[in-house]
Amino acid sequence: MDEEIVLSESLEDYLEVILDLEQAQKVARAKDIAIKMGVQRGSVTSALKSLEEKGMINYAPYSLTTLTHKGRQVAEDIARRHGILKNILLKVLNIDETTAESTACRMEHAIDNKSLEKLLLFFDFIYNCPRAGEDWIRSFSKFCSSGRPDKKTCDQCIRGCKVHDDQKNGMNG
Repeated sequence: MDEEIVLSESLEDYLEVILDLEQAQKVARAKDIAIKMGVQRGSVTSALKSLEEKGMINYAPYSLTTLTHKGRQVAEDIARRHGILKNILLKVLNIDETTAESTACRMEHAIDNKSLEKLLLFFDFIYNCPRAGEDWIRSFSKFCSSGRPDKKTCDQCIRGCKVHDDQKNGMNG
């Protein structure tokens, strides 16, 4: 049975960057990792040694770095969580790109897979439920952009939704 390897947020970020560099250039070099992460080469060397000891990467000083099979699985899971969370922040909550990116990066380390899957189910429900859908998301976006909507606007929207539901259900208001 595989023992679970616990990685710090920082080491998870290194794996994610190595994956990104491998996808772009087939391999990762310490200097490229340092540039992409905005850290000193010494910090990269220390992190790479730690990841190599944990069996996450193939690493030797002054050589190229590649992910092991196990490292690739972990890195892809981290990248998946990051992408899902960023997408939700951007497309559903209408957060700006820069904030969505940095927030998703922090959230990806904290969210467990079970919670992430429930969140995905919730957003799948929102997009596909006939009582929600794209109109509902657009209305939420409008609600957010209006600052603090007044009660009259909310009451009008609710009446409009009821009329729409009645028409969909074949009722004559």
